[in-house]
Amino acid sequence: MSESSGPIAAPADAGNPLLAAWTTPFETPPFAEIRPEHFMPAFEQAFADHAGEIAAIVNDPTEPDFDNTVTALERSGKLLNRVAAVFYDLVSAHSSPELLKIDEEVSLRMARHWNPIMMNAVLFGRIAALRDKAARLNLTPEQSRLLERSYTRFHRAGAGLDEASKARMAAINERLAQLGTSFSHHLLGDEQEWMMELGEGDTEGLPDSFVAAARAAAEERGLPGKAVVTLSRSSVEPFLKMSSRRDLREKVYRAFIARGDNGNDNDNNAIIGEILSLREESAKLLGYPTFAAYRLEDSMAKTPEAVRGLLERVWKPARARALADRDALQELVTEEGSNFKLAPWDWRYYAERLRQRRANFDDAAIKPYLTLDGMIAAAFDTATRLFGITFEERKDVPVWHPDVRVWEVKDADGAHRGLFYGDYYARPSKRSGAWMTSLRDQQKLDSAVAPLIINVCNFAKGAGGEPSLLSPDDARTLFHEFGHGLHGMLSDVTYPSLSGTSVFTDFVELPSQLYEHWQEQPQVLRQFARHYQTGEPLPDDLLQRFIAARKFGQGFATVEFVSSALLDLEFHTQPAASIGEVRAFERKELDKIGMPEEIALRHRPTQFGHIFSGDHYASGYYSYMWSEVMDADAFGAFEEAGDIFAPDVAKRLRDDIYSSGGSRDPEEAYVAFRGRKPEPDALLRRRGLLDTPEAA
Repeated sequence: MSESSGPIAAPADAGNPLLAAWTTPFETPPFAEIRPEHFMPAFEQAFADHAGEIAAIVNDPTEPDFDNTVTALERSGKLLNRVAAVFYDLVSAHSSPELLKIDEEVSLRMARHWNPIMMNAVLFGRIAALRDKAARLNLTPEQSRLLERSYTRFHRAGAGLDEASKARMAAINERLAQLGTSFSHHLLGDEQEWMMELGEGDTEGLPDSFVAAARAAAEERGLPGKAVVTLSRSSVEPFLKMSSRRDLREKVYRAFIARGDNGNDNDNNAIIGEILSLREESAKLLGYPTFAAYRLEDSMAKTPEAVRGLLERVWKPARARALADRDALQELVTEEGSNFKLAPWDWRYYAERLRQRRANFDDAAIKPYLTLDGMIAAAFDTATRLFGITFEERKDVPVWHPDVRVWEVKDADGAHRGLFYGDYYARPSKRSGAWMTSLRDQQKLDSAVAPLIINVCNFAKGAGGEPSLLSPDDARTLFHEFGHGLHGMLSDVTYPSLSGTSVFTDFVELPSQLYEHWQEQPQVLRQFARHYQTGEPLPDDLLQRFIAARKFGQGFATVEFVSSALLDLEFHTQPAASIGEVRAFERKELDKIGMPEEIALRHRPTQFGHIFSGDHYASGYYSYMWSEVMDADAFGAFEEAGDIFAPDVAKRLRDDIYSSGGSRDPEEAYVAFRGRKPEPDALLRRRGLLDTPEAA
């Protein structure tokens, strides 16, 4: 259950780099030596090692104490965590048909390995006995938190069920693991198989930077000299925003929203139905009426009703703003002499023109100033000014793709804190989206273990040696994922299970979303937003227009997100048997909330990997908004101090939020930082929705 704490010499296969001691800098994975055929033998050895470690705890004849039970669990599974971290990094960021095939087997084997551990009655009994006498054990606050979280994990996994129910729960877990893997593979398959070549006349309205990125994408796919639009969001959204070819916008839009819903071998509809039925059955085995009730009990929100209350509070003013914007966009269509009704593939295109009119700003004007290197430097400098850490690029650390970069992270005193890997460019072997993960988590159980933290993005690569230029949304994404990265890098806990991002789902987005605020600050942009050709800083006039335009389009952005979060909640609160055909259910629920037909869900069900590739965000997509209530309120602490780098506020932020991991209750951690609970209206104020009548 712990993360790797150093090299592991295993005699099983001296020729397998996954089983040998790593002699690389900082004992990092030797990616150049690792081949697909190494994984199954390594997993076999890791499963066997871990099973033996668990058996030793279960069969320990001595009375359970914290060290021989909870700490022993934390020490177990080092090899398994090491192998799995490398494997899942590659499956997500640089996959191959061989790896995807192995993934199908590993997902099932992983479920079969963990089921008997998490449902072991003797193990659960030892933990429960310790919990019953916790007050007499003289535990540290972190140990108390770990004991409580350990009990909760085993209880929620079904360790207290009768044998027949455990057997059924194990079967459900195995099938869900297979289904989640298939969902993810199907989505990747649809994304890999589609692209649209841009011929003569197809680039109307597209800036040179987009065309250059489209050429780079074509070259990546073995089509040198061509230019293609792919189904990566970083390709689709700017195309929809800037292309003046309405027919091509429709073609790209329809392909994008149809991922996983094409009636082909990659179709995800049947998978969704089976996932929902099995999740509901597992929740009922554990005594909960719905999966959402089960899932949300172990969160800050606690109940589906609390989640629905927040989402509906935001939905009304956001929908009103979006409808007003829709009418204004339709007027633009009419003004230009067209008589068509605004469609979803038109929204971004005309919204950009409306923004140019109202705020005298468009993304194409600022993009030449937002280079990838400049925004990386901005994210690093912000971390240095807030937390004192520094970044030095290393060329001697092995990576899984030539585009991946690595930096050594040091504390203010020069001490090594960890490594940060940045994998920024889109490519066919990478799943869509952006995420943070780790190859090794921080811990201090037996000795200090420095983390290996990864950020993966899907930015368009510049062609012909030109730098990658980011949209404002891309730049915000970079800061968002780096905020997650800081949560892992600044972690300062003893126990692996409480390290870094091991917190409630509706708290984990606070460090990432809070960090986004610095990307938009004038003093950060003035220093790091520089023209990629001239090196000139961002003109003050353009900077002011960018700041003024930030709240433009928040009706649309909020509607596409909240509708997805509400649909996630409905999928997991309504009886699975009543859902029926997924597309019909989606339409019914959107009609129920009055979804504007000109706006699509941020994630349609068949491509909603957050909730169907695994269960981490199932019933939990709302978490981004729950955390936004906190992040909007938290940044206010710096604003009130009159300094966005205020040292005393930054120290509290590091101590109470970024470094404490899951070692304390999240609400307690937030109050320690802010001095009070968050103010809910901070979110509406940040999004510029408080002045909407329905917000009152």
